Amino acid sequence: MPSREDACQDCSSKHLDAAYLRTQDCRYSEKVGRGMVWGIEHLDRWMKSRENEHLEFKEARNRFDFEELVRYCVAFANEGGGKIVLGVSDRCPRKVVGTRAFSKIEQTKADLFERLQFRVNVHTLEHPNGRALVFDVPSRPTGMPIQYRGAYLMRSGESLVSMTQDQLRKIFEETMVDFSSDVCHAARFSDLDTDAIQRLRKAWYQKSKNPAVEHLSAHQLLIDLELMVNDQVTYAALILLGRPEALGRHLPQAEIIFEYRTDDASLQSQQRVEYRAGFFLIYDQVWNAINSRNGLYHYQDGLFVWDIPTFNEYVVREAILNAVSHRDYRRIESTFIRQFPRKLEVVSPGGLPDGITKENILWRQSPRNRRLAETLTRCGLVERSGQGVNRMFEESIREGKLPPDFAGSDHYQVAVALRGDVQDPRFLEFLQNLGRETNTSFTTEDFLILDLVHREERAPREYQERVSQLLDLGAIERIGRGRGVRYLLSRRFYTSVGRSGVYTRHRGLDRETNKALLMRHIEVNRTRGSQLGELQEVLPALSRKTIQHLLGELKSEGLIHVIGRTRSARWFPGPDHGGSVIGQ
Repeated sequence: MPSREDACQDCSSKHLDAAYLRTQDCRYSEKVGRGMVWGIEHLDRWMKSRENEHLEFKEARNRFDFEELVRYCVAFANEGGGKIVLGVSDRCPRKVVGTRAFSKIEQTKADLFERLQFRVNVHTLEHPNGRALVFDVPSRPTGMPIQYRGAYLMRSGESLVSMTQDQLRKIFEETMVDFSSDVCHAARFSDLDTDAIQRLRKAWYQKSKNPAVEHLSAHQLLIDLELMVNDQVTYAALILLGRPEALGRHLPQAEIIFEYRTDDASLQSQQRVEYRAGFFLIYDQVWNAINSRNGLYHYQDGLFVWDIPTFNEYVVREAILNAVSHRDYRRIESTFIRQFPRKLEVVSPGGLPDGITKENILWRQSPRNRRLAETLTRCGLVERSGQGVNRMFEESIREGKLPPDFAGSDHYQVAVALRGDVQDPRFLEFLQNLGRETNTSFTTEDFLILDLVHREERAPREYQERVSQLLDLGAIERIGRGRGVRYLLSRRFYTSVGRSGVYTRHRGLDRETNKALLMRHIEVNRTRGSQLGELQEVLPALSRKTIQHLLGELKSEGLIHVIGRTRSARWFPGPDHGGSVIGQ
């Protein structure tokens, strides 16, 4: 049987261009509210068109599921609007078959609005062959995808699927205004520091290896980098190259305030430095201030001793770059860096950019200040692929530290905390040995999973594919099944660090030993019986469901029986002689 697409080839000469369909029918849609009514001629023209993300036909002779209609409206709105036509065959050559669906038009419109919170026009066309219904779905607002029950839907062939992360990113970016590319009309070229410009030139040359960069005039250099537009200075130029006094006049919030405190409870800082100058002038100064109090952790691997700094230079510099390139410069607050002996906090104003959350910050990029970020990318300071945050996580976990923590972020600020303590030197050794033994390049997800497993936390479901890869590599092991499944580092980790007993405790005893422990507890309490809750205390490492399976095996073996139901059920030794009631 030919597909719908193949069948449409028979009337390909009558197909209308999809763009024409959108533009022409949008004009009709706009006029409907002013008194114009669609006629049969419009329906005939649509029927000659190929189905696409803006046009869908359904026979729906007797009924059409309202929930499905809502989902189609969401998908059409997300892709710019379109029409859903009921009462028309969905294969070419199409014909009107008539529909009895949604006889109460006004009620249907009200129900759609209640679900969607936007208006869908519904039109009835009385064709000689029967009644047709046209649902005219408007486009979503600019920069705002429509979500329904947790999903951003779109068309994919004849199915409705969730929008990809890349598609969502593009939608979120539609309304983003790049402050850094705007011109500061009050600023002049003389407001830019010549030393900062030379540092910018050097960084761009080292990244591009283009000898022409060395010979450009300062003025042309900034024009080529789009830091000057029509001979006027952009805010990106001020942020990167501005003299201190110029920033004070034009953009005083473009400063970094560094504070050192001995502990979290300290109200006053032991050192405070305000860096208000072009970023190329202060970038190294800020790191040097942090590094002056940077401790070292000595880690020994056989005959070799490794020094691990409390604060990794790459991780710190990346946190600072993110703060400078993604903060909201329309807010008057400064960027703060607070250093403690074992912790570093970087706090920048403005909250996370649209579409970025604490949960997806590793996988989604949305630069708030594109011109600024592009310049830093050209100079090799920021990676265009967005791998900077990923590497922050990887480097931290490689050094046995906790991953960067964005928990302090909200709608008004982005706060990242970097922990300097090496949590478990043995885990650090395990990661090094694992890389050597497997000869595998681990992804950011791999490091995150290994870290979560090591800290006995659950890995998110979206990491399941990488979990399977790590199981195949022998890096981790699975315990239990279904909802009770959990993971632990492989036996090699515990054996290599001399902690085989801990592995046994985490892994749990074998099945027969577990059954013996349950049997012993039931025997000791044979008079009053044993409830499931106390049996869980006997084997706390096992899930409730696993313990129920073990009890079921003991019962089928005639060793125990249960009296009562649900929470009142109690287990007793001996076989069931027919007088007990099976518990849950």
